[in-house]
Amino acid sequence: MKLHHLLIVTATLLALPACEKRTTTEKVKDNVNDALDRRPGEKVRDAAEDAKDAVKEAGKDVKDAVKESTK
Repeated sequence: MKLHHLLIVTATLLALPACEKRTTTEKVKDNVNDALDRRPGEKVRDAAEDAKDAVKEAGKDVKDAVKESTK
């Protein structure tokens, strides 16, 4: 096995235990904090959510325009 493959496997194995699943209570707490605008970095998160919504809407508009142009 090449050295860089071994390093990648080792790094992956070391990083996996750092991953943790969120409990239902943590998810509820995050949703409440979101609703009350108390999340860390709230302005950045809101901007990202707005951008996501705008991209989805633009995608729908493009899809509708393509459908209309093929009729």
